[in-house]
Amino acid sequence: MRVTKVLIGTCVRRLSEREIMQSLKGSFEYKIVRSDRRTISLIVRPHQVSVRAPYAESEENIVRFVEEHAGWVTRKLAEAGAREEAARQFPVLSQAGLRKLHAKAVSYIPQRVAFFAPIVGVTYGKITFRIYKSRWGSCKADGSLSFNTLLMLAPPDVIDSVVIHELCHRKVMDHSPRFYREVLRVCPDYDRKHRWLRDNRDRIMAAGGLVI
Repeated sequence: MRVTKVLIGTCVRRLSEREIMQSLKGSFEYKIVRSDRRTISLIVRPHQVSVRAPYAESEENIVRFVEEHAGWVTRKLAEAGAREEAARQFPVLSQAGLRKLHAKAVSYIPQRVAFFAPIVGVTYGKITFRIYKSRWGSCKADGSLSFNTLLMLAPPDVIDSVVIHELCHRKVMDHSPRFYREVLRVCPDYDRKHRWLRDNRDRIMAAGGLVI
């Protein structure tokens, strides 16, 4: 694969073959995005690597930065590719399957909310269900709760951790240390359950037909 640098900002050009071979020996493409930031950073997504750099940073320094982190980038691309492949292998639910999952969520999750609300020490309002790509649940100031229907693909104890998380927002609306103290008081192994959701997010979302 040819390695191409695309500069986005004040300067846009394609490097020559000689410059490419001198600048980077890795097998990935990357683009440079210039802004008024102060430092250089790398962002790795499936099939995409971006280098964020200050306007005044020289190309030589940017290339050197990428070279120094080429091994890290390669590993991250491999990890992203593995997650993407695993997600593709997870069966995608049909519309009928999604309707059944929704019905299951409507029947199951409110019971868990009712169970944990007095333990957390809060009240709550209306409960709704949707398929979200970027969150598992939400809590509004009026006490209404919303949960991702795809949570029903997670183990029961993981579902409980999300229920507890949203109920604790009835006490603390942000994600401050005080909030997590409330969560851990009711769910001491919350970190393990949160890690399960993080590690399995792509597969769950793929099952719901969402693009990763």
